[in-house]
Amino acid sequence: MKFSIYPITLYLKEAFTISRDSYSERRAVIVELEAAGHKGYGEASEHSYYGIDRAAMLEQARAIGPVIENYSFDNPANFWHYMAPHVRNNPFLQCAIDNAAHDLHGRICRQPCHRQWGLEAAGLIKTSYTLSIAPVEKMIEKIRSTGFDIYKIKLGTPDDMDILRQLRQHTDAIFRIDANCAWTAEQTIRYSHIMKDLGVEFIEQPLPADDWEGMEKVYEKSALPVIADEACPGENMVARCAKYFHGINIKLMKCGGLTPALRMIRQAKELGLKVMMGCMVESSVGISAIAQVLPLLDYVDMDGALLLADDPATGATVLPDGSVVLPGGDGLGIVMK
Repeated sequence: MKFSIYPITLYLKEAFTISRDSYSERRAVIVELEAAGHKGYGEASEHSYYGIDRAAMLEQARAIGPVIENYSFDNPANFWHYMAPHVRNNPFLQCAIDNAAHDLHGRICRQPCHRQWGLEAAGLIKTSYTLSIAPVEKMIEKIRSTGFDIYKIKLGTPDDMDILRQLRQHTDAIFRIDANCAWTAEQTIRYSHIMKDLGVEFIEQPLPADDWEGMEKVYEKSALPVIADEACPGENMVARCAKYFHGINIKLMKCGGLTPALRMIRQAKELGLKVMMGCMVESSVGISAIAQVLPLLDYVDMDGALLLADDPATGATVLPDGSVVLPGGDGLGIVMK
């Protein structure tokens, strides 16, 4: 099997701001695996919160290149376990390699990945569109210019509830709130009652990821369901989160790719948790991997490629109302430009 990795920079149409960071570009890598006359693609970006640096990712990838190329490719699950000891410290790189393996395997077998998993692309849920932190007038204009049925609203400012009240005056869309660890337990509980009256569906990661004592209070007293994001980076945290949250937000880069994500989904459902899958700022390479999992999800946030000024690939398509059209090709359906 042939292995290639190359750097790309994803430029956003405008700055994206959350409670702890703001950026207008993301440095990323594209992984390419080639076997049996086919190529598969995966993606990973750097992320300061998780300690992921692109230069280090490229250095590690080149060091393990011979390990990858010595593998006689059979299927993604076996390949994931083969690679795990070599990339366990970097789930983002692990994700790019694993997703490329799924893409490659689907192309070799001449089937989309979701079909390989026994899933049908019918009755798919809609994605939310993310409103990052900005002056409220700009957030209102974004609502007016998009018209999605569901908005994920980033909060974590001194004026969060005032912002939310103003936004509600301009749309009847479903609101989902993401505080990115910015609130206290007391704030979250108090805000939850206000937000319920404003048509909010759930709250994502209101407290810092390690504030389990606070989450115990929130879980007991919140008027809205709470979804774990930063508190659930991988499959080893699903069972713990079931005691403090009503659902989990799986991100492929956080957990190490599609292979562990499918295990997390099964485990979460067995524990009675709602399952969401979210995205980083990423291109259609990463978004198309999420799309293959849609039939298994309760909620999805896969608007990352919509935020880009220039997408290096095509694949899954998000329509103006948030409906998702899966690509027609095999594997993940990715076409590099």
